[in-house]
Formats: sequence, structure tokens, C-alpha cells
Amino acid sequence: MDLTVFLNPIKEENKRVVASKRFVGADGKPVEWEIKTISAEEDEALRKSCTRKVQVPGKKGQFTQEIDANKYLGLLAVSCTVYPNLNDAELQNGYGVMGADSLLKKMLHSGEYTAFLAEVQELNGFDSSVDELVEEAKN
Repeated sequence: MDLTVFLNPIKEENKRVVASKRFVGADGKPVEWEIKTISAEEDEALRKSCTRKVQVPGKKGQFTQEIDANKYLGLLAVSCTVYPNLNDAELQNGYGVMGADSLLKKMLHSGEYTAFLAEVQELNGFDSSVDELVEEAKN
């Protein structure tokens, strides 16, 4: 068995998507956003940051973990967005928000945001629905 194949995986290309037709370039065409994948390690850190302990009703001293799926998906989208730079202070100031997650939600309409989240999830190999991801995170 040759384990060297695991040392040189195929380099994944970033993906270009039109997150909104409202952002157009000088040529009048919609500007493409660039998204990338993140590692399982980075994803785990995101999940942990969105997970909290909740007391089990009627069971004193017993807790379960609960993930905030909306927060997780927002942070996942931010972590995967290469262009535009959502951490740019000038861009955030232009929209009157602080933080990349708030900026993304302010820039995109709800349908655009949902479609963008779907693109990010698909690129990262999530074939499951958000509800399935929440259930997985609870276990």
C-alpha cells in the first residue's frame, strides 16, 4: 500500500458564483464572488463556536448541546468567502455594520443569501439539509 498518495491531494480550485445580480462591474455584468472550501478542522471550530449547553427540561443537572444553525451557516459562508473581502473595514462602514457576518447579511437579499449559503455548502461537500446537519451536530 502506497500512502504517498495522501501526501499530494489534488488542489481544489476556488469557485466563482454570482451571489447577486445587483452588483455589476464596469461592463454591466454581475460581479462574481469567489468562495473556497475549508478543512474539517476549521469546520469543527465553527461548529463549536455556535454550540451551547442547554439544560434538559425537567432533568436537574443534565445538559444537552444545541447548535445555532443560522449562526453556523453564516460563519461558514464568511469563512469560505474569498472575494469580496467581508472583513474590509471600509466595506463594513459603507453598509453601517460591524463584522463580516453582519455585512454579508446586509449586502444580500434573503433569497440571495439562501442561494449563496447553498453554494457554500455544496462546495464543501454537504449534501445534507440544514436540519440533518443540526441533528448531526447534536450527536
